Amino acid sequence: MLNQALQFLLETVFGLFALAALLRFFLQLLRAPFRNPFSQFVAALTDFAVKPLRRIVPGLFGLDLASLALAWLVEFILLLALFWLSGMFQLMAGASIFLAIAFLAAVKLLKISIYIVLGAVFIQAILSWVNPHSPLAPVLNSLTTPFLRPVRKIIPPLANVDLSPLVVLLVCELLLMVPVAWLESLAMQLT
Repeated sequence: MLNQALQFLLETVFGLFALAALLRFFLQLLRAPFRNPFSQFVAALTDFAVKPLRRIVPGLFGLDLASLALAWLVEFILLLALFWLSGMFQLMAGASIFLAIAFLAAVKLLKISIYIVLGAVFIQAILSWVNPHSPLAPVLNSLTTPFLRPVRKIIPPLANVDLSPLVVLLVCELLLMVPVAWLESLAMQLT
């Protein structure tokens, strides 16, 4: 029972921090307004780890690779801790397990990225009905426009109702069900 509580605590704390680091990467990548309170919160939450990591992992083509590396490293450490708590390291040994966990951490980041898009599209759709001028709207617009714009070109609004969020949500769910689930099962087989 204590083992399950520790696993839950680790998954929650490390998972939320990996989410924050990945959000920081996407907010910078998609040029979300930095002066927004949400962007500043994410930056303040992750600054203590990202700033020192930037000395080791420089940016590339304007991308904040330190944030992405931090998200992957946190996910890798989380998976190592979870495997250790479950006793799987006692059964297996070798460097190949670390490569498999590294691959699984990358797959988990892909999964979290899709969930970020899902959440942003869903929250933006709700806010567009309830409060379109919310302080969170500019950040959500930055996060969702690259995914919604191509769909809007193909499917125009129907009676002033934008169906592009629905299509993006369906595509994200399909991505989670087929390729991401396959990659996750492949990574689990390698471990």
